[in-house]
Amino acid sequence: MSAASRGDPLRVGVARDGVRSAVSAERLADAARAVLRAEGVRAALLSVTLVSSAAIARMNRRHLRHAGPTDVISFGLSAMPGTGVVGDIYLCPEVARENARTAGCSVREELLRLVVHGTLHVLGWDHPEGPARERSPMWRRQERLLAAVLRRQA
Repeated sequence: MSAASRGDPLRVGVARDGVRSAVSAERLADAARAVLRAEGVRAALLSVTLVSSAAIARMNRRHLRHAGPTDVISFGLSAMPGTGVVGDIYLCPEVARENARTAGCSVREELLRLVVHGTLHVLGWDHPEGPARERSPMWRRQERLLAAVLRRQA
């Protein structure tokens, strides 16, 4: 029985939009819920959608005015009364594979990192661009949460 069907107030749905992933939908949802719990969120409605590089490139151009595909785009939406945190996260497994190769980590780890990263953005965390990104408080928090997720999912 999934957490959502047990009435968990941290509701996370995962859609694949025809895209394959090295991580199951349930593990992606579990990672997002772990971040929400760690951040003290009591109620949430979060969607995670895996999309192609072409789809995320269109979103990147339309919403962020950047050219080309990216790894993750997040939208924190206004919470409706009684729903708590509401947000959408879009991940691109193709870009995650490239990131993993560059970083020397597994695709599984990189996809989980992106779910953690996107969830933190939905919650209002932000980071600078460029070299300072990986030294930012958000990045440090992300890596601590990712380590906990990886330990739990091992």
